Amino acid sequence: MSDTVTATTQSSRLPASADMEALIQQALDTARTLGATGADAGLVFDQGLSVNVRKGEVDTLEHHRDRGMSVTVYFGQRKGSANTADFRPESLRETVQAACDIARYTSEDPAHGLADADLMPQSLPDLDLEHPWALTPEEAIDLARRCEAAGLAEKGITNSEGAGVATHHALKVYGNSHGFVGSYAGTRHSMNCVMVAGEGDHMQRDYWFTVDRAPNALERAEDVGREAARRTLARMGARRLGTQRVPVLFAPNMARGLVAHFLGAIRGGALYRKASFLLDHLGESVFPEFVQMREEPHRPRGMGSVPFDGEGVATRERELVRDGVLQGYVLDSYSARRLGMQTTGNAGGVHNLVVAPGQDDQAALLRRMGTGLLVTEMMGQGINPVTGDYSRGATGFWVENGEIAYPVQEITVAGNLKQMYAGLQAVGSDVDRRGNVYTGSLLLDEMTVGGE
Repeated sequence: MSDTVTATTQSSRLPASADMEALIQQALDTARTLGATGADAGLVFDQGLSVNVRKGEVDTLEHHRDRGMSVTVYFGQRKGSANTADFRPESLRETVQAACDIARYTSEDPAHGLADADLMPQSLPDLDLEHPWALTPEEAIDLARRCEAAGLAEKGITNSEGAGVATHHALKVYGNSHGFVGSYAGTRHSMNCVMVAGEGDHMQRDYWFTVDRAPNALERAEDVGREAARRTLARMGARRLGTQRVPVLFAPNMARGLVAHFLGAIRGGALYRKASFLLDHLGESVFPEFVQMREEPHRPRGMGSVPFDGEGVATRERELVRDGVLQGYVLDSYSARRLGMQTTGNAGGVHNLVVAPGQDDQAALLRRMGTGLLVTEMMGQGINPVTGDYSRGATGFWVENGEIAYPVQEITVAGNLKQMYAGLQAVGSDVDRRGNVYTGSLLLDEMTVGGE
């Protein structure tokens, strides 16, 4: 990082967690006095700064300061929910009353209710999630301008779609009528840049970004701009391809999407609705034996790290895939009851899914592939979650004899996710850690590539 980017240990203007926990308790107490047999409440307070520049001029500059509370009450197995951004006592009572009124008119559902009390955490781990950034608007504008200028300075770059810098600091609080109330704070900082090369029908664009919980772990502003320019220039002269079946290598940022489709297929909502191509696959081989996937919600400074899920259930490390075999689903308490199972602590989603990397970097995987397609960007949502049929638009690079030959565009890649997972050949060592899913490049044995 540049020396103008510094973290601060000074307290931010977020409200005190104890004060926010008291508001949660107030809502729970009100629900009890109104006759609810169970209740939970969640509160989020978020603040931040974001700036976007284009051609050196400030396009947008925004200060964010948002807050909100959601309250859910249960009367037996009837449920009602309401939300508010007004934390005054009379407003909280009105919100709880509204949730109670709704619950009295809803139908009973045997799966409704709080998560089991014995699943609440006894203590909260320190996950090192909070690294505030004392960033002034002037400093943010300067960083964005330097980022964009570095990209524009590269030979062959003709235009810019802008550069942006953002910082966010949030406090999350949750409590329920089991007696659990907990809170944690976290930060998220990012920088991005989009460059353009060429003119008219020969124009290309690409981007790069960096994100972390700690500002001093971000890539340098100039490096982000140069990488956006490098990726843009690499796409110049892109061609189309004839339809054929070839091996396909998904770059890490695209491989993350393939893993996300897997997670969607083992999510409780899809399973109890029988809307998943992986229905009844628990204990079955989904990937080759070399594939391991592990959820690590307590990874220090992880982008998806949380001490408890959206229902207050303590998060824990667990294997989702061992030796290619599906070990568990992704469940909250509602979907778990619908399936006759127990919640996995995933109300709100998966928390840091780590795909165990292999030994080969992307260059080695290209050599292993020989001839085929490297996918670096995708568009469209041609996924059938019930059958697993997959067809999406893509751009990337044609590979011959293990080396990139030329860029390609206006193509589609198609297959079936179940077959694609079974045909996985390798996981790269080039792990992208900028999100909630940590994975390297994924090499698939064969897909249909269509173009001309």
